[in-house]
Parts: sequence; C-alpha cells; structure tokens
Amino acid sequence: MDGFRRITLFAGHYGSGKTNIALNFARLLRSRWPRVAVADLDIVNPYFRTKDSEAALAAEGIELVVSDYANSNVDFPAMPKEAYALVADRGARVVIDVGGDDRGALALGRYVDDIRAEGDYDMLAVVNASRPLTSTPGDAVEVLREIEAACGLPFTGIVNNTNLGQGTSADTVLASVPYADAVAGAMGVPVRFTCCAARLEPELRGRIPDIIPLDIQKLYYQLDERA
Repeated sequence: MDGFRRITLFAGHYGSGKTNIALNFARLLRSRWPRVAVADLDIVNPYFRTKDSEAALAAEGIELVVSDYANSNVDFPAMPKEAYALVADRGARVVIDVGGDDRGALALGRYVDDIRAEGDYDMLAVVNASRPLTSTPGDAVEVLREIEAACGLPFTGIVNNTNLGQGTSADTVLASVPYADAVAGAMGVPVRFTCCAARLEPELRGRIPDIIPLDIQKLYYQLDERA
C-alpha cells in the first residue's frame, strides 16, 4: 500500500478494531517518516485504548496525544491543545483514532474545517463482518453513513478487519473479501487494505492485495487478545 496522506483517520463501529489498526498503522508510518503522532479521540470506549501502549509508542519514537481523562473513570469530550497543534503541524504524520459510531465521531467535528482546508487526509472506515451490528454490507453502510453525518467528513476508503479473535483463520479473512468489496461499492470508495493477525500474513500474502499484518494490543482488563 502506498499513497499515504499526512493525516489518516480511522473510524468505525464499536469493536471494529480501529484502535489496534491505528497503532499498527502509526508504526508503519514511523518506518518511513521521522515524526509520527497518534491522536486518540475515542472518548467513548474505555476498554481498548492507545494509552495502554503509551510506553511502547514512546520507545519507538511515536508521539501520543490523549485526553487527560483516558483510562480513568471520568470521560469528558475535551481534548488537550496538543491535538489541535498536531492537525495544524504540517511536519508531522498524524494518525487519528476516532470514537466509535456517530456519538464518538462528534469529537472529530472541531477539527474538520482544518483537515478539509489542508486536503491531505484519508478518512478510513474500519469494518468487521464478525460484529453483530455490522454483519451485512447494508448494516455496515448504515453505521458508516451515521458517522459521516456526525463528524462532517466523508470516508475515502474501507479497511477490512474481519476477524474472530483468536479463532481467526486465513479462510476467515478470505471469506470476508466479498463483504468488504460490497461495503466499498455501496460507499463509493475503494478497499484501501485488509488487516490480519501477524501470524496469518504468510498464508495470505499474494492472495489478497494490500495486506497489513497486525501486532495485537491487549485489552486493559486482560481479556483475550483480539485481532
């Protein structure tokens, strides 16, 4: 996959895996650019957050901007001034983890005018056919249209992250390709890439275009890892 934009945003339904993808994507960018930052706008989901990987990101030279209330029992829809600075700083490659569904996407609205003005962005929709509320292309499209309406920024591509957690096989990923293609067709955008657990990448290489292997971030309360 090439053609990286300066700002890449990931949004999707709760449990789609966008936070894990945002972290892995930031690491991919860091292998190509000297300055990469992650801004976590997900103020809704307390279970799977970029802040849980703060030390690892810092060790890899990746900046992290989160709410002061991340990983606490208080969540306010307020972001620190550093998040605004990153959007305006043309010298940084920025990955933005948008909150789940339309409610979480509202936090993005305050940045949209600046993002649109620069025009160097990708707004990527993460879809997972294994999630109950997005198991059909029609259901997924309905969720994505609600997100677009809430934040005011249209999607530019689809990321297929269909998985069954530890039970995911190469066949699981392969079987999801028509689903992702149908969502992309209905949204009028391309499938930008497909994700898989790193252990599956050798088996899928060459069978699906633009595969990105994922190292899995653990949930903070120590549930099983998810792809």
